Amino acid sequence: MSSAGPSADHAAIVYNPVTVPLDRVRGVVEEEERRHGWGASQWFATAREDSGRCAAARALAGAPSVVIVAGGDGTARIVAEAALGSGTPFALLPFGTGNLLARNLGLPLGEPTAPVAAAFSGATRPVDVGVAELEDEAGEWTTRMFLVMAGIGLDAEMARTTSTLAKRIIGWLAYVPPIARSLLAHRPLDLRYRIDGGRIRTARAHTVIIGNCGTLTGGMLLLPEAALDDGLLDVVMLRPARRLGWARIGARLTAQGVAHRSRFGRSMLRLAPGLHALVYARGRTFEVRFGTPYGVQLDGDSVGLARSARIGLRPGALRVCVAGG
Repeated sequence: MSSAGPSADHAAIVYNPVTVPLDRVRGVVEEEERRHGWGASQWFATAREDSGRCAAARALAGAPSVVIVAGGDGTARIVAEAALGSGTPFALLPFGTGNLLARNLGLPLGEPTAPVAAAFSGATRPVDVGVAELEDEAGEWTTRMFLVMAGIGLDAEMARTTSTLAKRIIGWLAYVPPIARSLLAHRPLDLRYRIDGGRIRTARAHTVIIGNCGTLTGGMLLLPEAALDDGLLDVVMLRPARRLGWARIGARLTAQGVAHRSRFGRSMLRLAPGLHALVYARGRTFEVRFGTPYGVQLDGDSVGLARSARIGLRPGALRVCVAGG
């Protein structure tokens, strides 16, 4: 669905028709159009078969003043990938399951008024974009973008096996069965990696996450030093010694989330002893090779198996709308 004949200033809205309350969002957008004197916005629904790529391309072809993404992290990733290099500002209306990008941007969840107002304000901030080069089982390389996190191991298994319908109905509870299966199996992955072209190291881990930002749902803080605009990737390897080790990891992540809310808490967090089950690193590039191919997820979407990966950043490559202006 799209309106004809946009004026010089108009917004393009790419939306997930499954999760977005369209009438509610449309009313807020039309109010901002009138307030700023913009032309009618153009509306593009995503399609399941291409994850929104065609909708994103059509939206950007009309040279909008801003592209607004109404959906979850997966939809945001696809549209951001299409918007790179166009100079078009990017605004997010979070209506997904995890909404991790919105949480790290400090956006209200499920409430379109403030994000839409920000989209029309003209104020933006630069955000880094992750670049994942992945080698599949046949030795072919593909390049994908991400905004939040790339995950290998349990994280990717959750993305691959969790039902879309279940996520829509019960949200993050849908991830409980794949987590339980993985904990019972307790199969760590063997890997060889290096950071910023340094020496090659070996490790065994249950999950490896390479993040552009660090906050998860439920107030958990996975990557305490991560920031969307610092030009660095933050890496964590989760390697619990036993199944009960996951409880310690969960307790630490929750405590980090609480501590990070205050200056005193952040200072105490820096002094806290490390947890052997969580191994952290930072850098601009992360290269990894696995003993056998493992699943990879980008911003919650499974992108298949990879036997090696090169992950880097494009600093400040995306202009994201913020309140103000």
